[in-house]
Amino acid sequence: MKKTQSIINQTDYKINWFQKFLMVCSGGNIHILRKTPSEWNKFAGIGGIVLFTAVFATLSAGYAMFTVFDNIWTAIGFGILWGLMIFNLDRYIVSSIKKTGTWWNQILMAIPRLVLATFLGIIISKPLELKIFEKEVNKQLNTIIQRNKKQLQGEMNGRILQQSGPFETEKKQISEKIVQYQKSYDSASVELEKEILGTKTGLTSGKVGFGSNAKRKQELKEQRKQDLENYQKQVAPRLEYLDKEISKVYTNLETERKSTETFEDKFNGFAARLQALDELGKNSAIIGLAASFIMGLFICLEISPVLVKLISHIGPYDHLLEKTENDFRLYAKEKIEKGNAATDFRIDDFKDKFRKKE
Repeated sequence: MKKTQSIINQTDYKINWFQKFLMVCSGGNIHILRKTPSEWNKFAGIGGIVLFTAVFATLSAGYAMFTVFDNIWTAIGFGILWGLMIFNLDRYIVSSIKKTGTWWNQILMAIPRLVLATFLGIIISKPLELKIFEKEVNKQLNTIIQRNKKQLQGEMNGRILQQSGPFETEKKQISEKIVQYQKSYDSASVELEKEILGTKTGLTSGKVGFGSNAKRKQELKEQRKQDLENYQKQVAPRLEYLDKEISKVYTNLETERKSTETFEDKFNGFAARLQALDELGKNSAIIGLAASFIMGLFICLEISPVLVKLISHIGPYDHLLEKTENDFRLYAKEKIEKGNAATDFRIDDFKDKFRKKE
């Protein structure tokens, strides 16, 4: 039995460079995997999934950063950095799952890793969804921009009414007063004309010609004309001031509107595209279903290494890994015990020597 165990421990099979690379991606211990060739396909498959997940994460982050910075080299740099982080995190998630303990212990150990993997799958899938539905997103984005401009115009109209309201009210009051003066003048002119023509009314004598009544009505007409002209001269500076203030309000708000619309036209960042994609999903059941399938695909891709490790049977790799870890635990415990014993011996020896001196 000891001879068989020695042969197993000393056997070192050759792994080609590609298999070795995928096994490194899987987070497995290469030194132990060299002795367990039956496990190579499993760990190579897990490593392949981790690798491709990192590649998709790089593409996803690169596209997301390009929409933010609008610079290809910055997007490539951030994309590679994000892909490496996801790669390292996935390796840790997979390698930290061990086939030891009961089934329920393994389940409890896998739950937080599955939650984390699901979250990473959602993060990776969103930018790729934006790229896949780019044409539809751009169209919806334009709809959102026009809707925002319309809302902005409504807000501007409300502010115009609020700011120019007092000036418009005063201007309207002045105009109404001028109309009253004009009506009085027009009424006096009509009465004078009727008096001269001899038209009989309650306010005329009915005699043709320019008599004493016509003279009085002529004076009344001139007086009302003078009142109208005097009032117009009096309020002219005020009307000019009110017109300037109203024009200033319109000019300021129009400048602000143009400036704001310029920003609205640039409303095409990452968050804006996410909003457009969300509205597309709500407005179109087909797009919503397709986006859900894409997200589900990446979630499955992300959690599949964890599931493979969880549902696979305990193999030679797991036994050797447990043995190696147990050997180190026993070695550390032995060293601790030896250290404690040596310390106790030195303390007892020191006490004996100290008593003899006394």
